Amino acid sequence: MSLFKTCPAEFFPQVEEQWNQWCENADAEQIAQVESLLADENRQGAVARSFIGSDFFYQQCCRNPDLLSGLLQSEDLGLDAIDVDRIDSDEDLDRRLRQLRNRITAEAIYRDFAGDWDIPRVCARLTGLAENCIQAALAHHHRQLADRYGEPRDGDGNAQSLVVLGMGKLGAGELNLSSDIDLIFAYPEPGHTDGDNSQENQKFFQRLGQRLIKSLDAMTADGFVFRVDMRLRPYGDSGPLVSHFAALEDYYQTQGREWERYAMVKARPVAGDETFADELMEMLRPFTYRRYIDFSAIDALREMKTLIQRQVRARGLSDNIKLGRGGIREVEFIVQAFQLIRGGREPALRERNLLKLLPLLEADGHLEAGIADRLARAYLLLRRVEHALQAERDQQTQTLPGESERREKLAFALGRDNWQLLSEELVARRGEIEREFDSVIAPPEEIAEPSAAEEWEGLWGACDSDSARDINLRTLGDGGFDTPEDALSLLADLHGSPIVAALPNTARARLDQFMPLLLAAAAQEREPLLVLARVLPLVRAVLRRSAYLVLINENPPVLQQLVRLCSASPWIADQLARHPILLDEFLDSRRLLAPSSAADIADELRRELLRVDPEDLEAQMEALRHYKQSQSLRIAAQEVTGALPLMKVSDSLTWLAEAILQQSLALAWTQVVEKYGRPEGVSDGDMRFAIIAYGKLGGLELGHGSDLDIVFVHDADPQKSTDGERSIDNLSFYTRLAQRLIHILQTRTLSGPLYEVDTRLRPSGNSGLLVTSLAAFEKYQRESAWTWEHQALVRARPVAGSDRLSADFERLRLELLCEPRDEQKLREEVVAMRDKMRTHLDKSKDKNFDLKQGAGGIVDIEFMVQYAALAWAHKAPSIVRFTDNIRILESLIEAGLMSAHPAGHLIDAYKAYRSEGHRLALQQLPGVVDGDQFKAERKTVSTNWQQLLG
Repeated sequence: MSLFKTCPAEFFPQVEEQWNQWCENADAEQIAQVESLLADENRQGAVARSFIGSDFFYQQCCRNPDLLSGLLQSEDLGLDAIDVDRIDSDEDLDRRLRQLRNRITAEAIYRDFAGDWDIPRVCARLTGLAENCIQAALAHHHRQLADRYGEPRDGDGNAQSLVVLGMGKLGAGELNLSSDIDLIFAYPEPGHTDGDNSQENQKFFQRLGQRLIKSLDAMTADGFVFRVDMRLRPYGDSGPLVSHFAALEDYYQTQGREWERYAMVKARPVAGDETFADELMEMLRPFTYRRYIDFSAIDALREMKTLIQRQVRARGLSDNIKLGRGGIREVEFIVQAFQLIRGGREPALRERNLLKLLPLLEADGHLEAGIADRLARAYLLLRRVEHALQAERDQQTQTLPGESERREKLAFALGRDNWQLLSEELVARRGEIEREFDSVIAPPEEIAEPSAAEEWEGLWGACDSDSARDINLRTLGDGGFDTPEDALSLLADLHGSPIVAALPNTARARLDQFMPLLLAAAAQEREPLLVLARVLPLVRAVLRRSAYLVLINENPPVLQQLVRLCSASPWIADQLARHPILLDEFLDSRRLLAPSSAADIADELRRELLRVDPEDLEAQMEALRHYKQSQSLRIAAQEVTGALPLMKVSDSLTWLAEAILQQSLALAWTQVVEKYGRPEGVSDGDMRFAIIAYGKLGGLELGHGSDLDIVFVHDADPQKSTDGERSIDNLSFYTRLAQRLIHILQTRTLSGPLYEVDTRLRPSGNSGLLVTSLAAFEKYQRESAWTWEHQALVRARPVAGSDRLSADFERLRLELLCEPRDEQKLREEVVAMRDKMRTHLDKSKDKNFDLKQGAGGIVDIEFMVQYAALAWAHKAPSIVRFTDNIRILESLIEAGLMSAHPAGHLIDAYKAYRSEGHRLALQQLPGVVDGDQFKAERKTVSTNWQQLLG
């Protein structure tokens, strides 16, 4: 009875013949051993599928009969490293490389058809094979050339190494069964070898590269190792085979094309000195990944895909599972589109492996829920079919067979009952890929609505033409521009500006696409000219970085939000013009307008910083600034659209400042501890240092652009020191910690400062210590503090640092505020301070009212609240639990110390003033209003002032 009794009848004769042929090449012991192992029906099926599915596998088993028994007995034959020291000639190297390649490839085929290994494991083994072979060949040939010419060295005498970049599937760890390997060769610096027969480094590494290629690519009696493709190097086939690092950097900075960025996404050093390799990758990163959200990548990918589709149609490649619709390349394009667009801002997306990237894209919201899993399943099926196609004859092909017999063999090898079932599965999976590809990388005409902007195209093209002036003015007037002359002047100034005239063709095309869209959108607003005037500074700011225009052109909702928010607030327009990278926030309007909790803000900032190299302070500072700007923009958008009421706006801005202070303190702590060690007495959970917020931050009333009033306290023993090599006393440590924190907050990077910081409310003001011990703080407050400093304490609260010390400060604050006071003396001192402030700071005129400092304004309410807190807290400590004015007023009502009617009026007036102040800030106007406004509120406040403090 045949060993292969489970084999389908149609394949049985071939399997029997192949088995008999193998037996002729094996000895009796090998045959007996394999027959015994094939008593297992699962092994029978695996061998039958491998014999039927791969002529290459069958031939390798016949050449080396031990291979079959080895595969049947083990789960993994392993990947042997090649001992270069034992290789004595090029021929010996070539033979060993090919023998290793044949065995590894045969095993990968068997494990796949047997179902022992999934596709990622097969690809990892083949990638490891390529790396081993490249490294062995490089080491062997470098040694031979160095023996002849000496070691290559730079001008300072440092030894040089060839760095081999693996591109494509090799770089991504996704190598195919019969794949080419795409390589780029580079070396660090020009110089000469140090031998008697000295050569330039360029010639040395040129020879090395040529020998390396020959060892891998040449066909011998044992076959080949890998076909090597060097066309991805600078200038392709016409460029030098090897380039030094500076030449590579210059090429990519000045001539690198979009498709080369696409290729660089998967680039990875696979051989050569690790230090040099890291240096090279760091040098190439800015070319591949841009700091901003780069939607220009979509156009490049579209163009590449269009070229491929033309090839598909011209050459009839619809059955090509790589290049055809719904093929492997489309999955790769989907993933790499997001990488190129966002990889500069989201380092996690620089992962090279597609299957690892898909869940990251879904987790970050770039793909809809469930899409990553569907794409992964489809991709894995296509890759498995691709491997089966290549396993058949050890040829690089991705085309499904046309012959019925080969189709049935393919289906059988892959464990399907027949071709029809496999074909239906492929059609379904390719359809899923095709639909997602079209949603991500759709043709521009499927995204934009050009009809809405068609009437404006001619106007923009001729806006500085005298002959077209009348018709342009009429078009603008009909479009709702009240003063069309002003609008036309703005457009003509931009159209005829030198910066526009000097734009490259691509950037000019993007501008010409954008401007009619902007005019059409502005015409839908109540004040089109205002929109135009506020958006054009942003346009000018991004002309040389026109990928931002692509972002808007590709995403109509972004333009709608841009116009809406710039119309509502010049502050928002100004922020966008200063920091165009914030346009990314407009991509998801739900996220833009969805309020965040304090925990959400803190957690999101923490995750943003996790994406940054912890050793790169500059990058961390930029990440903090970008997060602050983006979150501030979201809060402003929520305010002007009515998604957040006034009190919640202040809360959100306060939570943002607290989160940034907490993360900034952590950064500063790490740096200062690294330099000086930790202060004695500090534990992992207690740094014995806290940041105390005063003023608007302390009172949870921050506005847009508010400074931070903060004070630093510690409670470490000042007589003790840090435990580092550069030990300093504890007080000096905490002083430097505070200085480092202020540096992180105030330094003007490319993105400006985080916050302006005011520390003058500390004991003794500017003449006092920057950091005060809690004991000294208490002594000062009890013995030396002025009344206005006790007033400030009403709004003080800890916002970062040691939880224990913060709790101690809270207890001390309550004790200090609850001490009995002479009400008459307190009243006199509060009134005197208020009169002094009004004299110096009130900007009210006969016809204007200063919301903050004017009589009956915000500060009057704040002083009344602070007076009440200091005068009556000894009776009712609950009134100083909170630090914000509104909740203190509510506490005064609850404690029976103020009647609900006047206190309620004060609360209403305070909210009205602050709401108007926020609105004016977003309009970039001073906090002064017409004198006819808020008459009732001012009268109410003044009346209460007279009753309480008059």
